[in-house]
Amino acid sequence: MTDKGSDFSWLWSPRERKCLSLLQMKTHHSRATLLQIHAFILRSALETNLNLVTKLITHSGARHARKVFDQMPQRSDAFLCNTMMKSHLSSGQFAEAVNLYAFLRRKEGFVPDNYTFSTLTKCCGLRFSRWEGMEVHAHVVKYGFSSNLYVATALVDMYGKLGHMGFARKLFDEMLERSPVSWTALMTGYIRSGDMDAAESLFQTIPGNERDTASFNVMIDGYVKLGKMGPAKKIFDATPEKNVVSWTTMINGYCNNGDVEQARLLFDKMPNRNLYTWNAMIGGCCQNNQPHEALVLFQELLAEEIFEPDDVTVVSVLPAIADLGALEIGNWVYEFAKRKKFDKSANVSTALVDMYAKCGEIEKSRTVFDNVRQIDTCTWNALINGLALNGRANEALDAFTEMKKKGFNPDHITMLGVLSACNHSGLVEEGKKWFDKMPEYNLTPKIEHYGCLVDLLGRAGRVEEAESLIKNMPYEANGIILSSLLFACGYAKDVIRAEKFVEKAIDLDPFSDGNYIVLRNLYAGEKRWRDVEEIKKLMASKGAKKEAGCSAIEIDSEVFEFVAGE
Repeated sequence: MTDKGSDFSWLWSPRERKCLSLLQMKTHHSRATLLQIHAFILRSALETNLNLVTKLITHSGARHARKVFDQMPQRSDAFLCNTMMKSHLSSGQFAEAVNLYAFLRRKEGFVPDNYTFSTLTKCCGLRFSRWEGMEVHAHVVKYGFSSNLYVATALVDMYGKLGHMGFARKLFDEMLERSPVSWTALMTGYIRSGDMDAAESLFQTIPGNERDTASFNVMIDGYVKLGKMGPAKKIFDATPEKNVVSWTTMINGYCNNGDVEQARLLFDKMPNRNLYTWNAMIGGCCQNNQPHEALVLFQELLAEEIFEPDDVTVVSVLPAIADLGALEIGNWVYEFAKRKKFDKSANVSTALVDMYAKCGEIEKSRTVFDNVRQIDTCTWNALINGLALNGRANEALDAFTEMKKKGFNPDHITMLGVLSACNHSGLVEEGKKWFDKMPEYNLTPKIEHYGCLVDLLGRAGRVEEAESLIKNMPYEANGIILSSLLFACGYAKDVIRAEKFVEKAIDLDPFSDGNYIVLRNLYAGEKRWRDVEEIKKLMASKGAKKEAGCSAIEIDSEVFEFVAGE
């Protein structure tokens, strides 16, 4: 599709040329700049120049673009109408694009072309609108675009997104010609619907000249999302021209499967990286409890000065800063986030609230929270959990009350924070009350909530009640809950009850040294030295070792870790 009037730009007036040059500038156009250009177009009576108006619509947000479009005296031009529909699509306003198409056909005599249908099929697929998608398909047939390569490919993609793989395959089989994008669209549909075998079978039948890097990447991504790193690696190795997406997808996959070492090997071998790759590796280290490595990577990213961190980088690295208590770096990240206005994002502000709370700077955490413009439930959760972690149970419960007053519904994480607050301050009855009230918020207690309550009861010496709760809960007790009960037995000097549960606790988590140590100490307290030795032997035979203490200090924005004995 060519810009209307571009072939006759030599006939344009100096004002028209000036407007066009301003709109074609590669720099980002601010809203104020676009309004000034629009005002200039109106003052100069240039609104009949469709080329200028379409370029203005392209650069404007959908809301302002629609106002410009609605003021046009003639709205049947295909280029102008397609541009407006595409603006809605780019802004995620899928229904508005489809409704505009219906209005234009009904009121303006608009005649669609292949670009119209390419846009509409994307809207229907992304909106999961089955009936509207089928209506668009009917219009494709009516206007004679069924054999158009781009429209047919867009329909295959749409039906794939809608989960109608029978329709998608039928259209694909009827295509007179196919492009690499056509093959990839059908493969993506199969993968999205969970049929990896069909995707693999189709992949193997792609003609050699049409099997491009995108098709390899789609298969890699499909296997990665299923956690099947073996087949993913096989296809990755067979990819003739790997790009950044190929490498980054594999790195993400290894990190999600807990193999950070393999992810790091790929990261170090990559010929080229982008910011997405750095974010994947930093986030992967945090996700797999390697905060120090995540922080080192973040500092390497800054030192290279090739890519500037974005909001995803900030959210990825803040948990590592929180785990290490690297407050100096945390303060730098906070100032950076404010400078780049990332702190306005709910994700970033929530991560900042969490980071300061875990670093013990609860007042700073509260200050960040109070300055958040768009608070959501996650932000409240970070504050409530942070207050609980710092032993401020009453303030955490007050924040919970305030959250509800402001119309936010608590979720499972909120209730964990509330129970944790009660746990840290020994508020047994308060904790039981909120646990029992969870169904009032349409929340069913999960095993984590039971575990929190078991721990609360155990720390308060109510071991029998904790045991009864475990027996009556609708879940099979896991290692964490049984360990909590064992520790409660340790506080209460209850050897008999500890002996009842220790075998199962060890079976569930044979490497947890705490389970052995609790029973060993109980035996030692009763001077049962032979049993103490038996526990030591059992611990050795299971391969459990007492975890060495680890400390971290921050000097000049660099974190140093020390393990006991070093």
